[in-house]
Amino acid sequence: MADTVATVGRGRETELLQAALDGGTHVVLEGPPGTGKSTLLRGVAHSRSIGFHFVEGNAELTPARLVGHFDPARVLADGYVEEIFVDGPLVSALREGGLLYIEELNRVPEETLNVLITVMSEGELHVPRLGRIAAEPGFRMVAAMNPYDAVGTARISAALHDRTCRIAMGYQSAADETQIVAGRAPVTPDGWREKAVDLVRRTREHKDLRSGSSVRGAIDLARVTVSLAAARDRAVDDWRVGLDAATVALSGRIKVIESARRTPEEVIRELYEAVFGREPSESDPSQDSGDDDASGGARARPARAAG
Repeated sequence: MADTVATVGRGRETELLQAALDGGTHVVLEGPPGTGKSTLLRGVAHSRSIGFHFVEGNAELTPARLVGHFDPARVLADGYVEEIFVDGPLVSALREGGLLYIEELNRVPEETLNVLITVMSEGELHVPRLGRIAAEPGFRMVAAMNPYDAVGTARISAALHDRTCRIAMGYQSAADETQIVAGRAPVTPDGWREKAVDLVRRTREHKDLRSGSSVRGAIDLARVTVSLAAARDRAVDDWRVGLDAATVALSGRIKVIESARRTPEEVIRELYEAVFGREPSESDPSQDSGDDDASGGARARPARAAG
Protein backbone atom coordinates (compact mmCIF):
# COMPACT_ATOMS: atom_id res chain seq x y z
CA MET A 1 0.00 0.00 0.00
CA ALA A 2 2.77 2.46 0.94
CA ASP A 3 4.61 1.99 -2.34
CA THR A 4 1.38 2.54 -4.27
CA VAL A 5 0.53 5.85 -2.64
CA ALA A 6 4.10 7.10 -2.92
CA THR A 7 4.00 6.72 -6.69
CA VAL A 8 0.75 8.70 -7.04
CA GLY A 9 1.12 11.12 -9.93
CA ARG A 10 4.28 9.44 -11.20
CA GLY A 11 2.89 7.77 -14.32
CA ARG A 12 5.04 9.84 -16.68
CA GLU A 13 8.26 9.28 -14.72
CA THR A 14 7.54 5.56 -14.47
CA GLU A 15 7.05 5.34 -18.22
CA LEU A 16 10.26 7.26 -18.91
CA LEU A 17 12.28 5.13 -16.49
CA GLN A 18 10.94 1.90 -17.96
CA ALA A 19 11.82 3.09 -21.46
CA ALA A 20 15.33 4.12 -20.43
CA LEU A 21 16.00 0.77 -18.75
CA ASP A 22 14.57 -1.15 -21.71
CA GLY A 23 16.85 0.87 -23.97
CA GLY A 24 19.90 -0.32 -22.05
CA THR A 25 20.79 3.00 -20.43
CA HIS A 26 21.80 3.95 -16.92
CA VAL A 27 19.71 6.67 -15.27
CA VAL A 28 20.01 9.53 -12.80
CA LEU A 29 16.79 10.54 -11.00
CA GLU A 30 17.24 14.17 -10.03
CA GLY A 31 15.01 16.06 -7.63
CA PRO A 32 14.50 17.26 -4.05
CA PRO A 33 13.99 14.86 -1.12
CA GLY A 34 10.58 13.31 -0.65
CA THR A 35 9.63 13.10 -4.32
CA GLY A 36 9.48 9.30 -4.37
CA LYS A 37 12.67 8.52 -6.28
CA SER A 38 13.63 5.36 -4.43
CA THR A 39 10.03 4.13 -4.15
CA LEU A 40 9.52 4.66 -7.86
CA LEU A 41 12.57 2.53 -8.66
CA ARG A 42 11.61 -0.20 -6.20
CA GLY A 43 8.22 -0.42 -7.87
CA VAL A 44 9.82 -0.66 -11.30
CA ALA A 45 12.22 -3.37 -10.11
CA HIS A 46 9.32 -5.32 -8.63
CA SER A 47 7.32 -5.05 -11.84
CA ARG A 48 10.28 -6.41 -13.81
CA SER A 49 10.95 -9.21 -11.30
CA ILE A 50 14.64 -8.36 -11.06
CA GLY A 51 17.02 -7.88 -8.17
CA PHE A 52 17.26 -4.53 -6.42
CA HIS A 53 20.50 -3.58 -4.67
CA PHE A 54 20.37 -0.43 -2.55
CA VAL A 55 23.47 1.65 -1.79
CA GLU A 56 23.45 4.71 0.45
CA GLY A 57 25.76 7.31 -1.03
CA ASN A 58 28.05 9.03 1.45
CA ALA A 59 31.69 9.91 2.04
CA GLU A 60 32.32 6.44 3.56
CA LEU A 61 31.31 4.58 0.40
CA THR A 62 34.72 3.29 -0.66
CA PRO A 63 35.36 1.18 -3.76
CA ALA A 64 35.81 -1.86 -1.51
CA ARG A 65 32.39 -1.39 0.09
CA LEU A 66 30.77 -1.02 -3.31
CA VAL A 67 32.61 -3.85 -5.07
CA GLY A 68 33.26 -6.34 -2.26
CA HIS A 69 36.29 -7.89 -0.58
CA PHE A 70 38.08 -11.11 0.20
CA ASP A 71 37.31 -12.54 3.61
CA PRO A 72 40.52 -11.64 5.51
CA ALA A 73 40.06 -14.50 7.99
CA ARG A 74 40.21 -17.07 5.17
CA VAL A 75 42.83 -15.47 2.94
CA LEU A 76 45.69 -16.72 5.13
CA ALA A 77 44.45 -20.29 4.89
CA ASP A 78 43.03 -20.46 1.39
CA GLY A 79 44.65 -17.59 -0.47
CA TYR A 80 42.84 -15.29 -2.88
CA VAL A 81 40.30 -17.69 -4.33
CA GLU A 82 36.89 -16.81 -5.70
CA GLU A 83 35.04 -18.84 -3.08
CA ILE A 84 36.01 -16.48 -0.26
CA PHE A 85 35.20 -13.25 -2.06
CA VAL A 86 32.31 -11.40 -0.39
CA ASP A 87 30.27 -9.70 -3.10
CA GLY A 88 29.43 -6.06 -2.63
CA PRO A 89 26.20 -4.58 -4.05
CA LEU A 90 27.83 -3.72 -7.39
CA VAL A 91 29.15 -7.23 -7.98
CA SER A 92 25.84 -8.75 -6.83
CA ALA A 93 23.93 -6.61 -9.31
CA LEU A 94 26.37 -7.47 -12.10
CA ARG A 95 26.14 -11.22 -11.47
CA GLU A 96 22.32 -11.19 -11.20
CA GLY A 97 21.58 -8.71 -13.97
CA GLY A 98 19.76 -6.58 -11.41
CA LEU A 99 19.32 -2.90 -10.60
CA LEU A 100 22.01 -1.11 -8.62
CA TYR A 101 20.43 1.90 -6.91
CA ILE A 102 22.76 4.54 -5.47
CA GLU A 103 21.12 7.17 -3.32
CA GLU A 104 22.69 10.62 -2.94
CA LEU A 105 25.07 10.14 -5.86
CA ASN A 106 26.68 13.54 -5.38
CA ARG A 107 27.89 12.48 -1.90
CA VAL A 108 29.93 9.55 -3.23
CA PRO A 109 33.75 10.02 -3.31
CA GLU A 110 35.30 10.51 -6.72
CA GLU A 111 37.42 7.34 -6.55
CA THR A 112 34.26 5.30 -6.02
CA LEU A 113 32.47 7.05 -8.87
CA ASN A 114 35.37 6.14 -11.14
CA VAL A 115 34.59 2.46 -10.57
CA LEU A 116 31.04 3.07 -11.77
CA ILE A 117 32.22 4.91 -14.87
CA THR A 118 34.23 1.88 -15.97
CA VAL A 119 31.30 -0.46 -15.41
CA MET A 120 28.88 1.77 -17.32
CA SER A 121 31.29 2.09 -20.23
CA GLU A 122 32.44 -1.50 -20.57
CA GLY A 123 29.67 -3.54 -18.97
CA GLU A 124 32.25 -5.36 -16.91
CA LEU A 125 34.38 -5.00 -13.81
CA HIS A 126 37.97 -6.11 -13.18
CA VAL A 127 38.64 -6.92 -9.53
CA PRO A 128 42.26 -7.39 -8.43
CA ARG A 129 43.05 -11.06 -7.64
CA LEU A 130 39.51 -12.04 -8.66
CA GLY A 131 39.43 -11.21 -12.33
CA ARG A 132 36.79 -10.07 -14.76
CA ILE A 133 33.09 -9.96 -13.85
CA ALA A 134 30.81 -9.39 -16.82
CA ALA A 135 27.41 -7.81 -16.39
CA GLU A 136 24.53 -10.21 -16.93
CA PRO A 137 21.70 -9.02 -19.21
CA GLY A 138 19.44 -6.59 -17.40
CA PHE A 139 22.10 -4.94 -15.24
CA ARG A 140 21.48 -1.23 -14.90
CA MET A 141 22.66 1.47 -12.55
CA VAL A 142 20.13 4.03 -11.37
CA ALA A 143 21.24 6.85 -9.11
CA ALA A 144 19.40 9.62 -7.30
CA MET A 145 20.60 13.04 -6.32
CA ASN A 146 19.31 16.29 -4.90
CA PRO A 147 20.77 19.11 -7.02
CA TYR A 148 19.76 21.74 -4.45
CA ASP A 149 21.80 20.35 -1.55
CA ALA A 150 25.27 21.87 -1.48
CA VAL A 151 26.34 20.65 1.97
CA GLY A 152 28.69 17.65 1.92
CA THR A 153 28.23 17.12 -1.79
CA ALA A 154 30.58 17.15 -4.76
CA ARG A 155 30.18 18.06 -8.38
CA ILE A 156 29.37 15.13 -10.65
CA SER A 157 31.88 14.78 -13.46
CA ALA A 158 31.01 15.25 -17.12
CA ALA A 159 32.19 11.68 -17.73
CA LEU A 160 29.45 10.30 -15.49
CA HIS A 161 26.76 12.59 -16.89
CA ASP A 162 27.76 11.49 -20.40
CA ARG A 163 27.04 7.88 -19.49
CA THR A 164 23.61 8.38 -17.95
CA CYS A 165 20.16 9.58 -18.91
CA ARG A 166 18.46 12.08 -16.60
CA ILE A 167 14.87 12.16 -15.34
CA ALA A 168 13.89 15.27 -13.39
CA MET A 169 11.39 14.72 -10.57
CA GLY A 170 9.72 17.74 -9.01
CA TYR A 171 7.07 17.82 -6.32
CA GLN A 172 3.69 16.32 -7.11
CA SER A 173 0.49 18.36 -7.31
CA ALA A 174 -1.47 19.37 -4.21
CA ALA A 175 -4.15 16.80 -5.03
CA ASP A 176 -1.54 14.05 -5.41
CA GLU A 177 0.16 14.96 -2.15
CA THR A 178 -3.18 15.02 -0.36
CA GLN A 179 -3.84 11.50 -1.62
CA ILE A 180 -0.40 10.38 -0.39
CA VAL A 181 -1.09 11.79 3.08
CA ALA A 182 -4.48 10.06 3.11
CA GLY A 183 -2.75 6.75 2.45
CA ARG A 184 -0.05 7.11 5.09
CA ALA A 185 -1.58 9.06 7.97
CA PRO A 186 -4.58 8.63 10.28
CA VAL A 187 -8.04 9.87 9.30
CA THR A 188 -8.60 13.59 10.00
CA PRO A 189 -11.66 15.88 9.87
CA ASP A 190 -12.96 16.98 6.49
CA GLY A 191 -10.79 19.66 4.92
CA TRP A 192 -8.01 19.46 7.51
CA ARG A 193 -5.74 17.25 5.41
CA GLU A 194 -5.94 19.65 2.44
CA LYS A 195 -4.90 22.53 4.72
CA ALA A 196 -1.98 20.54 6.10
CA VAL A 197 -0.73 19.89 2.59
CA ASP A 198 -1.22 23.56 1.70
CA LEU A 199 0.86 24.57 4.71
CA VAL A 200 3.70 22.26 3.73
CA ARG A 201 3.65 23.39 0.10
CA ARG A 202 3.93 27.03 1.20
CA THR A 203 7.24 26.28 2.92
CA ARG A 204 8.75 25.62 -0.53
CA GLU A 205 7.99 29.15 -1.74
CA HIS A 206 8.50 31.32 1.34
CA LYS A 207 10.90 34.21 0.77
CA ASP A 208 12.76 33.56 4.04
CA LEU A 209 13.37 29.87 3.42
CA ARG A 210 16.22 28.33 1.47
CA SER A 211 14.39 25.01 1.32
CA GLY A 212 11.00 23.75 2.40
CA SER A 213 9.46 20.46 3.41
CA SER A 214 8.54 17.48 1.29
CA VAL A 215 5.24 15.65 1.58
CA ARG A 216 6.81 13.68 4.42
CA GLY A 217 6.28 16.78 6.53
CA ALA A 218 2.53 16.70 5.85
CA ILE A 219 2.40 13.00 6.71
CA ASP A 220 4.17 13.58 10.03
CA LEU A 221 2.07 16.66 10.71
CA ALA A 222 -1.10 14.56 10.46
CA ARG A 223 0.34 11.78 12.61
CA VAL A 224 1.60 14.10 15.34
CA THR A 225 -1.62 16.12 15.35
CA VAL A 226 -3.82 13.06 15.88
CA SER A 227 -1.55 11.75 18.65
CA LEU A 228 -1.23 15.12 20.38
CA ALA A 229 -4.98 15.71 20.25
CA ALA A 230 -5.58 12.37 21.94
CA ALA A 231 -2.95 13.09 24.59
CA ARG A 232 -4.53 16.47 25.40
CA ASP A 233 -8.09 15.23 25.03
CA ARG A 234 -8.73 17.85 22.39
CA ALA A 235 -10.23 17.82 18.91
CA VAL A 236 -7.92 16.97 16.04
CA ASP A 237 -8.59 20.37 14.46
CA ASP A 238 -7.93 22.28 17.69
CA TRP A 239 -5.92 25.36 16.67
CA ARG A 240 -3.21 25.08 19.32
CA VAL A 241 -2.79 21.34 18.83
CA GLY A 242 -2.26 21.91 15.13
CA LEU A 243 0.30 24.68 15.66
CA ASP A 244 2.34 22.65 18.13
CA ALA A 245 2.24 19.63 15.83
CA ALA A 246 3.27 21.74 12.84
CA THR A 247 6.21 23.13 14.79
CA VAL A 248 7.37 19.64 15.73
CA ALA A 249 6.86 18.16 12.27
CA LEU A 250 8.20 21.00 10.12
CA SER A 251 10.67 23.22 12.00
CA GLY A 252 13.54 20.78 11.46
CA ARG A 253 12.73 20.27 7.79
CA ILE A 254 12.90 23.88 6.67
CA LYS A 255 16.08 25.92 6.26
CA VAL A 256 15.90 29.65 6.99
CA ILE A 257 18.23 31.92 5.04
CA GLU A 258 20.71 33.68 7.33
CA SER A 259 19.75 37.18 6.22
CA ALA A 260 16.14 36.65 7.34
CA ARG A 261 17.14 36.58 11.03
CA ARG A 262 14.09 34.55 11.92
CA THR A 263 13.65 31.23 13.67
CA PRO A 264 12.04 28.23 11.98
CA GLU A 265 9.30 28.38 14.61
CA GLU A 266 8.41 31.94 13.65
CA VAL A 267 8.11 31.06 9.98
CA ILE A 268 6.00 27.99 10.73
CA ARG A 269 3.62 30.05 12.87
CA GLU A 270 3.29 32.66 10.12
CA LEU A 271 2.43 30.02 7.54
CA TYR A 272 0.14 28.17 9.94
CA GLU A 273 -1.86 31.34 10.60
CA ALA A 274 -2.07 32.02 6.86
CA VAL A 275 -3.67 28.61 6.29
CA PHE A 276 -5.61 27.88 9.50
CA GLY A 277 -6.35 31.46 10.57
CA ARG A 278 -5.18 33.35 13.62
CA GLU A 279 -5.55 31.90 17.09
CA PRO A 280 -9.19 32.07 18.24
CA SER A 281 -9.75 34.37 21.21
CA GLU A 282 -10.77 32.66 24.42
CA SER A 283 -13.30 35.44 24.97
CA ASP A 284 -14.92 34.85 21.57
CA PRO A 285 -18.44 33.56 22.34
CA SER A 286 -18.57 31.71 19.02
CA GLN A 287 -15.79 29.50 20.32
CA ASP A 288 -18.30 27.47 22.29
CA SER A 289 -21.21 27.74 19.91
CA GLY A 290 -20.00 25.40 17.19
CA ASP A 291 -19.63 28.24 14.63
CA ASP A 292 -16.95 27.95 12.01
CA ASP A 293 -14.00 30.31 12.20
CA ALA A 294 -12.75 32.36 9.25
CA SER A 295 -10.53 29.54 8.01
CA GLY A 296 -13.36 27.07 7.84
CA GLY A 297 -12.33 24.95 10.84
CA ALA A 298 -15.04 23.91 13.27
CA ARG A 299 -14.67 25.50 16.68
CA ALA A 300 -16.80 22.89 18.37
CA ARG A 301 -15.04 19.67 19.15
CA PRO A 302 -15.80 17.17 16.36
CA ALA A 303 -15.68 13.43 16.63
CA ARG A 304 -12.09 12.32 16.94
CA ALA A 305 -10.27 10.73 14.05
CA ALA A 306 -10.23 7.01 13.70
CA GLY A 307 -6.94 5.21 13.88
